[in-house]
Amino acid sequence: MTPTLHDVARLAGVSIKTVSNVINDYPHIRPATREKVQLAIAELGYTPNLTARNLRSGRTGAIALAVPDLGLSYFAELAATVIAEAERLGVVVLVEQTGGDRGRELDLLRSPRLKLTDGLIFSPLGMGQDDAERLSVPYPMVLLGERIFDGPVDHVTMRNVDAARAATEYLIAAGRRRIAVVGAHDGEVIGSAGLRLRGYREALAVAGIAYDDALIGYTTMWHRSNGARTMRDLLARGAEFDAVFGLNDTLALGAMRALQESGRRVPDDVAVMGFDDLDEAQYSIPSLTTVDPGQAWIAQTAVQTLLARIAGPTTDSAPGLLLADFRIATRESAPAV
Repeated sequence: MTPTLHDVARLAGVSIKTVSNVINDYPHIRPATREKVQLAIAELGYTPNLTARNLRSGRTGAIALAVPDLGLSYFAELAATVIAEAERLGVVVLVEQTGGDRGRELDLLRSPRLKLTDGLIFSPLGMGQDDAERLSVPYPMVLLGERIFDGPVDHVTMRNVDAARAATEYLIAAGRRRIAVVGAHDGEVIGSAGLRLRGYREALAVAGIAYDDALIGYTTMWHRSNGARTMRDLLARGAEFDAVFGLNDTLALGAMRALQESGRRVPDDVAVMGFDDLDEAQYSIPSLTTVDPGQAWIAQTAVQTLLARIAGPTTDSAPGLLLADFRIATRESAPAV
C-alpha cells in the first residue's frame, strides 16, 4: 500500500504535525528530528500529496517561463536549466514562447493562463525600457535579459558590458588589432547587442585602438544564418580584420563557416570569439572560444528568487538586481593568452 503521513510519523516516532513541518521545510525544527523524519520518508518511499498541499496553500505548484524563441539554442538551454531547477524544488514549469513580439509579450503579462501558475520568469525581447512600469503585475515575477532595467520586479541577468570588454581584451592580448563584430543592432543602446558593443568599444579605447564602423556587421535576429550572411557581407566589401567577435555563439559559428568557405584559417588568419558558451560551442571545428556569462546560475537563481517571492514577503522586500559572474572559455578558435 502507498505509505501515508501517519506511517512516516509512526516510524520516526514523532507527531504528524512534525512530519508536515519537515516536508514544508519549517525552519524551527531540531536537526536530529529533521533527520529522523527524512530517514523515515526515504525508507518508506513516501511522496507528499502535492495536490492536497497546493489546495490548502492556495498555490498551484507551477510557475511560468516566457522566452522569445526556443529555436535559439541559448533559450532552449536556459529553459532546460529552469525546468531542472524547478523540478528539484518541487514545482513544474509551463513554457510560453513569445516570438520576441512586443504585442504578444504585453498580452502574456495579462493572460488568464497565468492564473494556472504561481509566478512568472519573463525574458522579453520586443518590450523596451519605456515598458518598465508594465511589469507592475499582481503576481510574483522575475525578469531576465537586457531590455528593461530598474523595473518594479527582481531582475536576474548577466554582466554584458564587462563580459564583452573582457572578450575583446582577450583578442587584443592575443595580438589582434582589427577586430570585427558580427551581430550589432543599428541604433541599439539598451539590449544585448548594444551593451556588448559598448564593452567592445571600451576595450578598444583602453588599448588605444581606434573604433572603425567598417568592421561592424549589423544584423537582426541572432541565428547562425545571419552570422554567415553578415560575415559574407564584411568580406564582400573588403573589410580587413584579424579577429571576429560574434555577439553570441550562433552568430560566431555562422561567421566561422563563412570564413572557412572563403579560405581563411581559424585561428591562424582570423581568431573567432563567441558569447554564451552554448553546449555546441565545444564541438564545432575548431571548437569555439567564447564567454560563459553564467547562464546556469541565472536560470537557477531566477527559479529560487521567484519561489522565495511566492512564499511571501521577506524582511528585505524591495526588488533587486542580481548579476552573474562570467569567464572566458578558452578553446581552439582563438589563440591562448
